[in-house]
Amino acid sequence: MGWIRFLEGGRKFDCINHPNTAHPIPVQVEEVKDIVSVADYILVVEKESVFEQLANDQFCNANRCIVITGRGYPDIPTRRFLRLLIEKLCLPTYCLVDCDPYGFNILTTYRFGSMQMAYDAKQLRCPEVYWLGVYPSESVKYCLPQKCFLPLTAEDKKKAEALLNRCYLQREVPRWRLELELMLQRGVKFEIEALSVHSLSFLSKEYITSKIQGGVHI
Repeated sequence: MGWIRFLEGGRKFDCINHPNTAHPIPVQVEEVKDIVSVADYILVVEKESVFEQLANDQFCNANRCIVITGRGYPDIPTRRFLRLLIEKLCLPTYCLVDCDPYGFNILTTYRFGSMQMAYDAKQLRCPEVYWLGVYPSESVKYCLPQKCFLPLTAEDKKKAEALLNRCYLQREVPRWRLELELMLQRGVKFEIEALSVHSLSFLSKEYITSKIQGGVHI
């Protein structure tokens, strides 16, 4: 959804007149052409539930942006479509994921590509992606209550430790590494929806907009 219009295989997808209308990610990305957009940025959200929450809050009516989701771990068409949008529109791109090792892995997949498809990384990775949130360090800033946290499982810890061994975290995004280390140190995780403890519309009306406008991303 968002401020975008394009053709795919002769079919027209137009969200500009109805920016909160959701369309499926094009499967045949190579057939996408004539992309037109008046958006200010692209927002990638990890989960469909958050995507739906933003749609319910009429997020794109109030913010000129394009919102896409891979519904969890992104498939190849989602990553290729995002790569195409960034190349054609040259817009700043932000990623919003859960504060857990699974969400962090999704974030790194968008920016650096997947380990399983390293051979095709150039066509799929998006090094322009910024991490908008949610960060482990934000749990204090936003006064999240204890009920919002879950303990990291043994599998979570194993995944986080494996992620820390990836050389690009230290070389290219050291602040990402620091946040992941903090997550392990605290031993807890929380979801994007935890921010709704303040109000149901806190995510769409305060968190996202204030961070983008204030340049608060890493």
